[in-house]
Amino acid sequence: MSTQGVGEGEWITKYRVEDPSTGQLMLEVNFETGENKTISSIFAGTELKVTFTVNVRASSPTTLLKLKTSIQHSAVKDVYWELVTQDYELTAYNPNEQTVQFYQVSGELVMSLYGKVPITVVKDRPVLYLVVTLYSPAGETLDNIKVKVVTAAMDEFQTLLLQKENKLQSLRDSGAAPGYIELYEKVLNQSKVEAEEGYVENAIALLGTLSVSNEPVSSYVEALFLPAVGILIAVSAVLGFMFIRGRGKLQYVLLILEDQIRDLEGLTLRASKVDRTLSSSLESVKDRLKSVVGM
Repeated sequence: MSTQGVGEGEWITKYRVEDPSTGQLMLEVNFETGENKTISSIFAGTELKVTFTVNVRASSPTTLLKLKTSIQHSAVKDVYWELVTQDYELTAYNPNEQTVQFYQVSGELVMSLYGKVPITVVKDRPVLYLVVTLYSPAGETLDNIKVKVVTAAMDEFQTLLLQKENKLQSLRDSGAAPGYIELYEKVLNQSKVEAEEGYVENAIALLGTLSVSNEPVSSYVEALFLPAVGILIAVSAVLGFMFIRGRGKLQYVLLILEDQIRDLEGLTLRASKVDRTLSSSLESVKDRLKSVVGM
């Protein structure tokens, strides 16, 4: 799973993100040791407990620093903040306000922040959600903590992508047909493009077409598979094109899709004699395309 946490590490030297109800660790980052561990994805609407350390390396007793959060109030905890290091003095401390202030005194301040990621923070793409920011007296950002927030579909895609990337390596190790490996890579790359553009369901469908029971090692099966994957890549690009172009191009795109469907019908018939799983995948793609163009 990819790294979910972001920060500078200049002042906030480490932090951990947990489920406040269960205590389950979701994310842990330590800039001093270089450790960056992600246990689970963070979804919109998730309750979080973020425990972090502010390392104040030099004293400036008249400098008032400020921690601020924009996270929604927790539904399982009645405060935003919890002071962990009792020996570090805060100024006019109210644990139920979104801002905490303290004078710059050498030492370590450890705080826990409770809150809920807004449900509207993410739609089609992962976002880096700003959990907490450390400000200077002039309002400059000294450091912050951001966490990557995803949807369930994005999480499914990332999990499936990792599985397929591992499968790709095993194909290389086992000596599968070079043409198969090349186009397997193309499908992986195209799925990443689709996901980056926000078409996550389309990206998942693309990865699903790679679930074949027997990878080709002979030239005959490879020759069957190559045009099939080529069509899938073309279809993926065309579907993305449909979403981002105006109505004036729609008829042209539909004609392209109809041609792809006819090609898929021939390939599905040939595939049924070699690999039933591949045939079933092609049949599924063909049916989805038919529903798009109304055939």
